[in-house]
Amino acid sequence: MIDFKNLPQIHDPQKIEKDIYEWWESQGYFRPEKQRELGLVNESSPRFCITLPPPNVTGVLHLGHAIVLTIEDLMTRYERMNQRETLFLPGTDHAGIATQNVVERELDKKGINRKKLGRTKFVEEVWKWKDRCQVTIREQSKGMGSSCDWTRERFTMDEEYSLAVRTAFVRLYQKQLIYRGKYMVNWCPGRCESAISNLEAEPEEHESNLWYLKYPIKNKNWKGPRAEWASGKWAEGANEFIELATTRPETLLGDTGVAIALNHPEYSKLEGKMAILPVLGREIPVFEDSYVDPEFGTGALKITPAHDPNDYEIGIKKGLDFITVIDKTGQMVPKYSGKYANMDRFECREEIVKDLKKEGLLSKIEPYSHAIAHCQRCKTIVEPRISTQWFVRTRNLAREAMDAVKSGLTQMIPEREERRFYQWMENIRDWCISRQLWWGHQIPVWYCTNGHEICELEAPTKCPTCGDKKLKQDEDVLDTWFSSGLWPFATLGWPNLESKDFLRYYPNNMRETAYDILFFWVAREMMLGIELTKRTPYNKVFFHGIIRDEHGQKISKSMENIDQYDPLNIIAQYGADPLRFTFISNIIPSKDLNLSSGALKASKNFCNKIWQSTNFILGNLDKIKKLIPFSIDYPREKLEISDKWILSNFTKVLKDVNKFYEEYDYLNAARSLRSFLWDEFCDWYIETSKIRIYDENKNDRNTPIAILLYILENCLRLLHPIIPFITEALWQNLPDSVREGPALIVAKWPELNETLIDETIEQDFELIKNIIHDIRRVRRDFNIKPGLKIPLIIQPGDKKDLINSASSEIALLSHIDPNKITIDASQIPQNSAKIIHENVVVYLPLEDIINIKVERERISKQLLKLEEQIQKVEKKLESPFSKKAPPELVELEKDNLTELKNKKNSIKEQLEVLKQ
Repeated sequence: MIDFKNLPQIHDPQKIEKDIYEWWESQGYFRPEKQRELGLVNESSPRFCITLPPPNVTGVLHLGHAIVLTIEDLMTRYERMNQRETLFLPGTDHAGIATQNVVERELDKKGINRKKLGRTKFVEEVWKWKDRCQVTIREQSKGMGSSCDWTRERFTMDEEYSLAVRTAFVRLYQKQLIYRGKYMVNWCPGRCESAISNLEAEPEEHESNLWYLKYPIKNKNWKGPRAEWASGKWAEGANEFIELATTRPETLLGDTGVAIALNHPEYSKLEGKMAILPVLGREIPVFEDSYVDPEFGTGALKITPAHDPNDYEIGIKKGLDFITVIDKTGQMVPKYSGKYANMDRFECREEIVKDLKKEGLLSKIEPYSHAIAHCQRCKTIVEPRISTQWFVRTRNLAREAMDAVKSGLTQMIPEREERRFYQWMENIRDWCISRQLWWGHQIPVWYCTNGHEICELEAPTKCPTCGDKKLKQDEDVLDTWFSSGLWPFATLGWPNLESKDFLRYYPNNMRETAYDILFFWVAREMMLGIELTKRTPYNKVFFHGIIRDEHGQKISKSMENIDQYDPLNIIAQYGADPLRFTFISNIIPSKDLNLSSGALKASKNFCNKIWQSTNFILGNLDKIKKLIPFSIDYPREKLEISDKWILSNFTKVLKDVNKFYEEYDYLNAARSLRSFLWDEFCDWYIETSKIRIYDENKNDRNTPIAILLYILENCLRLLHPIIPFITEALWQNLPDSVREGPALIVAKWPELNETLIDETIEQDFELIKNIIHDIRRVRRDFNIKPGLKIPLIIQPGDKKDLINSASSEIALLSHIDPNKITIDASQIPQNSAKIIHENVVVYLPLEDIINIKVERERISKQLLKLEEQIQKVEKKLESPFSKKAPPELVELEKDNLTELKNKKNSIKEQLEVLKQ
């Protein structure tokens, strides 16, 4: 067990984080049952459930997973501290196509071919990989501080989850929402050799060409080829052509029509005629169609219904033939390819262009830039092709999902994501859910030898239609997003509607995820959840952005310095808490986040500041015999102005932070706490408290120490959801009398008591701070040695009581000799620096403090140097530079000039003081 009372003097995350996590887990604090055991919640308490987006079992976690774990753990810890029964349910995704690719590559390294190995043995290898990855992912998640209930961990192919997947399929099939059909799909002919979804086909910009081809028109003078293809005489005698532009010459082998723009000035006369297809000599019709853009190419298009989604729609409309000329591996189908049979599609392209040129059927080639879809997993160029697949009818499902958002049953954060959601759902197409893979949920459909289709939860023994016992299961597996779309309820025991977890925690309270999988996952979860459970799967969806490097570039494996963006390396260097604080203090919903080493260092410095300030407070507990903790009943007459100020300031911060947490404005919650702790608590209150703590003549040392502990303990609670390790470690070291409960992770959220807010006190103390700040500035301006205690004259106006009460603070924090503070002096010495705030006038006599002559010379030289710099910048701005240079550089120079002039005015004021 961790020994909290013997923590190192210096904050070293490596020495505390692992031990603290193991202690939390051993005590059962992540389980909702523990909250009941501690009496923090009961059956009637509100609950909070979030199901962790399951990482793929493809390797280790990356920064995208790290930010998910951070945000969702923050949400969970906040709700737990607010006495809601919390369940943060973890798990992993089998990730069919992605995991199969990874394992196949690993086997390739060993010289093992997947197809030679066979399906059964290959799947066994994937299970072994999954087991190793799952352990790694679990340990990495723990390293981020995720307070997940690991006793409820799920996997999308565990036995119970697999039953849920089959149940969902069968129910949708029985309602005719799942069907098998022959349609155009995105096909990966590379390593995957499978259909993929539109979302998995990622467009990438390519510099390619636009080839202009000529198809002969059949007429009485020319009825077809005169010679063999590629002889140079194939089109001999042809006297009428239609010219068209294409980005894919190789697919002309599958052309079954030529479409022309409506009212084409040159080609409309050809409507109804037949064109002769190069290579094969097949006759194909020429027709007008509104789809054709008259501005693209020549205003005429070759139509290949089996290899282009738009041509597919035209083919259906016009009743054209659908001829597949590229097979599932990307090679040309022999039956329709002539001399190009079995060539790779891109090799065929090169050869067919050469032959078109030889036959005089290639008019020209133009450079052309356009987006080409690539497989998200193996990066192969996607091939649109017609294939028999399983589909989900989505139109009605999408409408119900949109209704749930419109009615407010599910709220999206930020709200603008709802517009993207509607736009996609309104234009949704049926969802292809079958994949030609070995790893995944095999589709629960069997076929008998008579062609009957049987869909059952468990393997049938015979065909219910004809009694045939020779049954074969469909070899395809389900799209990963189908099984992960059941995650919010399948993890809780569905389809068992009596499951305690399902009854207690469904619908989930929150789905937190990256905005780029709104359609991949959130849309599918909502469609399936509403259809299968008749309830929306969660109340709210929070979208975070993508993590980029400090220059805003997307982080990829090809980056030279990719290791510095590995979360494990970051944790090893900085600790999990600084990484978490960096995420949270920079996160804006649905906006990308640039991660820099500077931000990580700043977060680590903040953690160090908290650690050192706690050490200071704990190190002075021996100054009092018995601590009387601060509470709302603490005698007010014992409070000095600095005490009242910090209590008022903290209470306002607490009120703001509560609002920020409730509104999911985590950035401002983190920044408010950092600003308060560093700028107000550490820099001002701790410093002022030293007056009473270190002065043995002071009768009341308890009050400053009690307030230090009160503020610190409350701030540790407020920061715990963001930086859990350091806050738990420090909280456990506080005196028992200021802590309530066995652990910070299950402590109650701070209570707000607005009676501590005192605007007048805050204004008065701000005046004192401003006076101290300006005294420090004057000392710097005139090179007064930091440790030299100097005299001070104050004309307080109507603030005499305030100045008298705060004179100790002014003296300590400004290095003023407390015995040489004069209030209401009638005469002011020459060469005194003057400070005015409100109606309080402060003088710093300099005559016997500095060498006036030397300072005049030094400041005069500074002034001359500044004037030279100002002239130089003014001259630059008057030159052609201001018109030729980029606007941002011109603005920088203007800002520089303003800053120099401000410095000049400040130095002139210093010089004036020394001329008195």
